[in-house]
Amino acid sequence: MSIRVESFGLLTTIQDLGRRGFQHLGVGPGGAMDEASHRMANLLVGNPDPAPSLEMTLTGPNLQFETESMIALCGADLSPTIADQPVPLWRPVMVGAGSLLKFGRPAQGARCYLAVAGGFQVPKVMGSASTHLSAGFGGFQGRSLKVGDRLETGPCSTDRYPTLRKRFHQSQRPFLGSDWFAPWFRELEFIQPAHIRLIPGPQWPLLTGESRHSLLGTAFKVAPNSDRMGIRMQGPSLSLEQPLEMVSSGVARGTLQLPPDGSLILLMADRQTTGGYPRLGEVASVDLPKAAQLRPGETLRFSLISIEEAQELLLRREARLRDLEEILADQQTR
Repeated sequence: MSIRVESFGLLTTIQDLGRRGFQHLGVGPGGAMDEASHRMANLLVGNPDPAPSLEMTLTGPNLQFETESMIALCGADLSPTIADQPVPLWRPVMVGAGSLLKFGRPAQGARCYLAVAGGFQVPKVMGSASTHLSAGFGGFQGRSLKVGDRLETGPCSTDRYPTLRKRFHQSQRPFLGSDWFAPWFRELEFIQPAHIRLIPGPQWPLLTGESRHSLLGTAFKVAPNSDRMGIRMQGPSLSLEQPLEMVSSGVARGTLQLPPDGSLILLMADRQTTGGYPRLGEVASVDLPKAAQLRPGETLRFSLISIEEAQELLLRREARLRDLEEILADQQTR
């Protein structure tokens, strides 16, 4: 079972939930920028959470399906079509052999995730299939996809969505979407400015009063040079009460740094493992998917949250995911 790349889009890579346990060697976790959308896409086709998916940024590729496949698209709406017909997001979709999946303009969000039943078959490096672009390993030959690449997929269980398969085989359409869908887009919101909750970090008290006011009272714009390493922001210049020389220390996805030029950087999936800039805070895990879906020129606002509140929000999100998994399992048996 395979999928051929006819065009590659802006940046299309294979990602999973990342590689853990190697930061002491200078290798960060990486993985999907929007973990929630990645997980939801896999859930909709019956894959486990860590199964690799395609992460497509702003403009997607054209993909030729050489065999019948069940897929799910979650996250950004990059205007997917098959035979000029819109393909629905947030639900299982049966795609016929020979179908060409195309993506158009980015209607909403920045990153879309494509999961295929059976998963993409790529070698694991350090326990993960995620593409590490700067180091050139993982994923598909350690790089983004290009024309002519052929992605191999695993076997799809014949008893998954039997009713959907039957309807598909009776239909003359090039694809058929399930009636069941996951309304997870409501979690992402896709509103401007995005509301990002911040747990104060060790250097938060060292900000000037004016800078604290500006950080919490200003909408920051996503800079064009933002990438998988970090979201760079344009806005008022922030400063500390006095210059600070720091020894490099560990950083995490969601660390909000303040470089000497006063412009904020929010570290994301391909961040470095250590950093020497002041750490103003950590973005609550539940808000990282919203940050990952921001496009250059879009805006975000920060508000403060306690670590206890952030943990409660994360527990609630995981409970909702478990509920959806149970609902989907029930749908599969009907």
